[in-house]
Amino acid sequence: MARRALPILRQLTARPTPRPNARSVTYMPRPGDGAPRPVTLIPGDGIGPLVTNAVEQVMEAMHAPVYFERYEIHGDMKRVPEEVLESIRKNKVCLKGGLKTPVGGGVNSLNVQLRKELDLYASLVNCFNLPGLPTRHENVDIVVIRENTEGEYSGLEHEVVPGVVESLKVITKFCSERIAKYAFEYAYLNNRKKVTAVHKANIMKLADGLFLESCREVATKYPSIKYNEIIVDNCCMQLVSKPEQFDVMVTPNLYGNLVANTAAGIAGGTGVMPGGNVGADHAVFEQGASAGNVGNEKLTEQKKANPVALLLSSAMMLRHLQFPSFADRLETAVKRVILEGKNRTKDLGGTSSTQEVVDAVLANLD
Repeated sequence: MARRALPILRQLTARPTPRPNARSVTYMPRPGDGAPRPVTLIPGDGIGPLVTNAVEQVMEAMHAPVYFERYEIHGDMKRVPEEVLESIRKNKVCLKGGLKTPVGGGVNSLNVQLRKELDLYASLVNCFNLPGLPTRHENVDIVVIRENTEGEYSGLEHEVVPGVVESLKVITKFCSERIAKYAFEYAYLNNRKKVTAVHKANIMKLADGLFLESCREVATKYPSIKYNEIIVDNCCMQLVSKPEQFDVMVTPNLYGNLVANTAAGIAGGTGVMPGGNVGADHAVFEQGASAGNVGNEKLTEQKKANPVALLLSSAMMLRHLQFPSFADRLETAVKRVILEGKNRTKDLGGTSSTQEVVDAVLANLD
């Protein structure tokens, strides 16, 4: 009898095994860092109000230390109102839905205006496989870092004579060096192993040549990070055939837009890819890949827009604000919902509404 009781006694007196997720090193904030932070909120056009409302609901449920200052602006406005810019300059951080850009007609993009006015020179889109979401390729985890203020988006174009339009692509050493430095710094701080520069220097020898020259100079200062280069057309082919070879990609403005949306499509769609635009002083977080960022009228009417991309972007925002625990909770909840597969919007093969996805995320918050 005593022999039988011995294993039970040992079990009762043994020290409890630490949980796998238990933290051994904690985040140590400075005094006052827990004070709620104001964030400028731009719901935007199309599905924008739906998905920004999803973020508001989750933030409230988590009691996250942020509060929103809402501004109604739309893509058909001539420019971003000054009070909106002042709010972002004051708060340093903005969360926005998509702003529709009219095609043609000489109307400037408010998205581009925001980036230039606030000098948000780095656009970052993280494209990765989500567990439970089947895709053609596995092991995709690509970060596309795109120069955000010049190149083809400089807005310098005019009609020379009727039927002849001249559009200038501007590349400067200053902007090329700082985006290259940001890409290498991002790789270094996030334990990334490789930076790939995307270019068309075989044709645009001076403009893209200057971009490559700047990337090569910066690469010498980060010997622990592998550096390589790829021509943009070959890059697109490699992305759709073997995307797992890429890690961090640094690009001029237009190429980055194309590469980021291609990578997003490969990894699960634009509806699940987070991103943001950052400069030295300000950051604007939004859906990572721009294709379809305002959706269509049917999606808006049926209220079936996918909120995952903006929820994950808001987790990036929380981490940017140095609230890592809240960011972890939100990311974990979203990934659980995707893994369970019960609540998915149409673009992910389901029939759920935006609110049903939000309710599922709320139910999975720890």
